[in-house]
Amino acid sequence: MSMGIRIPENLDPRIPDAAWITGRRLTAVGDIPVVPTQLTYADIIGSWKARWGINRMHFTVVPGLYCAGNPDESSPVFVTANYKMSFDHLRKALDGIDAWIMVLDTRGINVWCAAGKGTFATGELVKRIALTGLSQVVSHRTVILPQLGATGVAAHEVRKQSGFKVVFGPVRAEDIPAFMKADMKATRAMRQVRFDCRDRIILTPVELTGLLKPILIIALVLLIARLTGVVGVTWADIYPYIGAVLVGTVLTPILLPWIPGRPFALKGWLLGMLWAITAIYLGGYWGRPNGWLLSASLILILPAISAYLALQFTGASTYTSFSGVKKETKAVIPAVIASISSGLLIWIIALFI
Repeated sequence: MSMGIRIPENLDPRIPDAAWITGRRLTAVGDIPVVPTQLTYADIIGSWKARWGINRMHFTVVPGLYCAGNPDESSPVFVTANYKMSFDHLRKALDGIDAWIMVLDTRGINVWCAAGKGTFATGELVKRIALTGLSQVVSHRTVILPQLGATGVAAHEVRKQSGFKVVFGPVRAEDIPAFMKADMKATRAMRQVRFDCRDRIILTPVELTGLLKPILIIALVLLIARLTGVVGVTWADIYPYIGAVLVGTVLTPILLPWIPGRPFALKGWLLGMLWAITAIYLGGYWGRPNGWLLSASLILILPAISAYLALQFTGASTYTSFSGVKKETKAVIPAVIASISSGLLIWIIALFI
């Protein structure tokens, strides 16, 4: 393999240094960053922060070619997204494997979502193969992609346009060592998408943190209303809505497989309705002045909140397709708006009667 360091004009610019780059390896196309397969404390903290929506859109890796271990021209090439959590999962799984890692520009989005959005795609893969000069780095013509990226990549087009064959690896990065030992053949278990309770719970923090800003604004408005005497707001008036938020963002994802129906919004609505009935009973709304009106407003508002928030989870789930999400969103949003608007109108009426 040639060890010249002149970089042709059409190749990726030199990837800048980062805390998780431990060295440089000279190749025919210049120096390629070396990354460790052991995650550091900073990597783990970075992933935790991203889970909670902290610096999420900047938790990225510069697209290009990297290497793990001590690869040569015959070493495998693994492809991933430039969302750093995806990149970290891959390099951690490559412990003990000498490999090249090609990072696509997915605009900081993970493989599954990027494939649906069209950024982990045929065109980007072909482009990155050319920009990195991959054909000068390896002697074979095979790239290994994560299975969850298959919806965005047409393997036959990649081969036609770049000369590289696409092999889809296992769903989970942790299965890569076994996949490689089996001569790049995936078992049925490796192809199966679990998306179990743990996987779903991991995704709930980012949904919750996305609601912090509107919740704080609403809390400030209610505080001002209470201080000025416009509306007497108590904890009993607030907790039903907090419960509806938790039902939509936490309880629905946890219980997802066991809730009747297929649409996520319907699942959230059903649990939201159960919560609305519970909140009305616990809050003693029937014993209040105009309690029947207040109860009607909760029946309309709380399930709609839970349904809308459950709908947001479709983008993170492997249970749905892109077309299914679009269809459900188109039907649900008008219904949610109508239900919440009607509930607010009834609540306002109850205040003045």
